[in-house]
Amino acid sequence: MSLGLYISVPFCRTKCSYCNFASDVFSKSAYENYVARLLEDIANSRRLASELGSALGFTQDDAADSIYLGGGTPSLLDAPQLLRIFAAVRDQFTVTPDAEITVECAPGTLTPALIETLLRCGVNRVSLGVQSFVDQEAQSVGRLHKRSTVLEEISRLREAGICNINIDLIAGLPHQTAESWAFSVLETIATCVPHVSVYMLEVDEDSRLGRELIAGGARYHAHFVPDDDATADFYQQACQMLDVAGVAQYEISNFARVASNNGELQNNQSRHNLKYWTRQPYLGFGVDAHSMLERIVWGRAPSPVRVGTAARGPNNPGVTTAVAGIGANCHQAVRFATPDSLDAYMNREPHTVTPVSAQAAFEESFFLGLRLNRGIDLEQLPEESGSDFINCGEVHECVDHRGRAALQGRVTHLKSEWALAPKASRDAQRAFKPDTITTWDSAIKQSVREGLLEQQGTTLRLTARGRLLSNEVFARFLTDETKGGTGHVNPR
Repeated sequence: MSLGLYISVPFCRTKCSYCNFASDVFSKSAYENYVARLLEDIANSRRLASELGSALGFTQDDAADSIYLGGGTPSLLDAPQLLRIFAAVRDQFTVTPDAEITVECAPGTLTPALIETLLRCGVNRVSLGVQSFVDQEAQSVGRLHKRSTVLEEISRLREAGICNINIDLIAGLPHQTAESWAFSVLETIATCVPHVSVYMLEVDEDSRLGRELIAGGARYHAHFVPDDDATADFYQQACQMLDVAGVAQYEISNFARVASNNGELQNNQSRHNLKYWTRQPYLGFGVDAHSMLERIVWGRAPSPVRVGTAARGPNNPGVTTAVAGIGANCHQAVRFATPDSLDAYMNREPHTVTPVSAQAAFEESFFLGLRLNRGIDLEQLPEESGSDFINCGEVHECVDHRGRAALQGRVTHLKSEWALAPKASRDAQRAFKPDTITTWDSAIKQSVREGLLEQQGTTLRLTARGRLLSNEVFARFLTDETKGGTGHVNPR
């Protein structure tokens, strides 16, 4: 399975008031040191995977078919810095000829020189943080661009041959009304970009605007923020308008055109983000970058690195990996993340490492799959996640030729009578609690009754209302093991 690569650039021209990402305004003198640290990180990626466990990782022949430079504002880096980053990636990974290579750009930074650099780096997709086509709304949260800037830069990108463009919009910004929101959505449709992301304003303590809203204050235009009901209406309004315009929703926040190109249908869905939602392997580099690698072979001996100890390679003396909790045969995958502050990352503080058990992987497949409009196939889900649940009364061999769990035979639907496969054909670490399935069966029925989920045969998907209340729906299916934040995805 091809890798996705995420590279974080945490630098901004200004810090938007709504932003809760690990990014901020730094002097340009910090950029060069950060790039050097990034290159070190990329060069040591295989060593890190080895330190996390010899049954994890990838080989020299593994290819990367998606690269995503996010932030922050990666377009603030100068040409030599961007070229060195992409050269380092290609030095360590085989990048497929058709790879999707995305860079996030703030409108107002896309000079002709930058676009030329992006082309030299192989970039074929650009994501623009527009947020609003209404100048007052954009400026109220710290965006520096105007509507005319966005339109000019979209035209400039297309003239250069970069036509795969995403526009980000945020519903619920200060001063936003139903009329102004409709204007932003209509302007987005009129650009004919192939991909659109629509997010509802997040209110939490990780952003200045969020803290002000929670406190009931007026700074950062907080007293002009629409209420929750209005924001929900804006989101639903955008879903409907984009659908009518042929920009189909395929994930809670993401929409793509399916266009004809020389007689063939062109799928404009984000290949990179789909890796997060379908649990494909990905590696992240830089501040607050997350990674997920699956075990390659079940039952392989653990890494020579002792569990719970610091691992320092001779060529990378400052990297410390916290591997507590990872042992032989106790996890299906591992998620790990870099520190979420620039100082901690530059000081080479340890990765946060989270072993993903088979039960956690099953639950991740369930609720991440529900983010997609196509939903999940309850019949295929156990097989796809390596589960050992089978229909009672049937006998199955649950190990395939690679030694991984494999469900032979068909299971028609989730039900409380599910049991574990025969002990001889399974390992303890892949055993789920039968009462989890019983709980899910009840939660599914309740969610269907409440109009949050719909089920057709073995396919389960969120309804339009369910997508609006997705966090509430997902919470019904999380056990204590997965309530700690598994399933994190990098921004857009």
